[in-house]
Amino acid sequence: MKGVFYGVGVGPGDPELITLKGYRVLQEADVICSPKSSADKEGVALSIVSEIVKEKEDREILELPFPMTKDQVELELCWEKAASRIIDLLQAGKKVAFITLGDPTLYSTYTYLLKKIKAAGSWEIETIPGVPSFCACAALAGLPLAEGDEKLAVIPAVKDPDSLRFVLQHFENVILMKVGRKYAEVIKILEELALKDRAVFATRCGLPGGRVERNLDQVEISKQDYLSLIIIKSSLKTGD
Repeated sequence: MKGVFYGVGVGPGDPELITLKGYRVLQEADVICSPKSSADKEGVALSIVSEIVKEKEDREILELPFPMTKDQVELELCWEKAASRIIDLLQAGKKVAFITLGDPTLYSTYTYLLKKIKAAGSWEIETIPGVPSFCACAALAGLPLAEGDEKLAVIPAVKDPDSLRFVLQHFENVILMKVGRKYAEVIKILEELALKDRAVFATRCGLPGGRVERNLDQVEISKQDYLSLIIIKSSLKTGD
């Protein structure tokens, strides 16, 4: 009997934002695989589903290391090792659920594993969508992401400033993901384009220490978390 591989989006942080289908799959899974960036810390995704995990005592938890690095060789090796361990479980007939923050199809390690697992055999695979962090942050801030015919762009904080300027000048609404390491550069560009007062910063939405800040001058650059984003709306006014 072949196993089943699930990719489950567990949302941005609040366990109550896990979908009913995601909850059911996690209850039924034999093994829950969780990505972690550090050997001495529990993965954020696993912390979100901790109460669900406790509901089945014989469930196996497999934490897979994925270091925060840009080294493509190192990343490829980690993906290969993780995929190999998951394939062994699938060959044993296990139902394996890989959990990921937000949605599994958006800037997720899951997509890299999925390619390798698909290439290794004809497994049954199902991807369960989750609530993206920017949707949760917009809801918490009380902001519409887009209205009417407005355009919306979702991009990571880019290395090339000219690319960011282009997007900000051609889209009424922009979501900048993973702004932690690029915060200072992003702020300079927002000031240059007179958009700083039309931006909202959010970090760790639904997690301990989470916050939404409308005054970007109040954000301490040295303490930015990887799970941070900025929502820029050209129509945003003070008090909105």
